[in-house]
Amino acid sequence: MNSHQIKKKKSVAMVAHDRMKTELCEWVVTNKTQFQDRQIVATGTTGKLLLEYVPGLDITRLKSGPLGGDQQIGAMIAEGLLDALFFFQDPMTPQPHDSDIKALVRLATVYDIPIACNPSTANYLVSSPYFDYPEKAPGADPVQEQFQDYLQREID
Repeated sequence: MNSHQIKKKKSVAMVAHDRMKTELCEWVVTNKTQFQDRQIVATGTTGKLLLEYVPGLDITRLKSGPLGGDQQIGAMIAEGLLDALFFFQDPMTPQPHDSDIKALVRLATVYDIPIACNPSTANYLVSSPYFDYPEKAPGADPVQEQFQDYLQREID
């Protein structure tokens, strides 16, 4: 997948743990007009289900989360290719790839990408005027400025 293909229009990522996949898909069906002019990238099974629930949306499937899909989305965040992350998490089920999940959430935090982990937060996110105009949202300084001390530290 070419990075130029992704950023032609506003882009979001969608991820859901197994017990949350149906809830995410049903939420997207309810809010599909919010995603009509957006590129959606999703981890493997989540993407497969989204294509079944909302076949008219522009959805690109990546690898399954535990098989590298979480890292693919993390890389896209680090490259500035995503405007938001919808990650419906199951807080009651241990995840074998918990370190991948933490890394993905950490990158969304570092790069100041809005992240919705449940339907309530997702509703707030898509109803914000900044969802349509993320470039107008007040945000943190660019990563290079925020972490300048870290980037310029001396290594002994």
